[in-house]
Amino acid sequence: MQSFKSIYGLARAAAPVLYCGYLLYYFFDVGGSVEGVRDVGLGPTVIGLGAVALLFSIPFLLKIVRLFNGPRSPRSGGGATGVDGDDDDGGAAADAIIARYMARQAAETAAGTPTPTPKMSGPAKPSFGRKR
Repeated sequence: MQSFKSIYGLARAAAPVLYCGYLLYYFFDVGGSVEGVRDVGLGPTVIGLGAVALLFSIPFLLKIVRLFNGPRSPRSGGGATGVDGDDDDGGAAADAIIARYMARQAAETAAGTPTPTPKMSGPAKPSFGRKR
């Protein structure tokens, strides 16, 4: 499934590059040469189209590089925690937080004290539109 997504993404990135390339080929075919394109008045169009094709080719090239480099390794998204910045706890901190939360919920349920819910008080906020 992953290879299908990669190939589909590569094809989606190649479509605008190929379209711009075809238009460049067509305009050069109409003009006959670089001088002919300039004489017909398509010089600025061809230059702009080339710039757009170059911009569209950047994501295409990045997808090709990503396809040949293989999948990225999963990394934790936090800040640097150690000397070298790698945290190899394997999600133990998240597991500990969830365990503390579940233990606190079980203790509150056993004691029979429900958790207090914050009550909304204060002046009513003005509403936008029709009032019912």
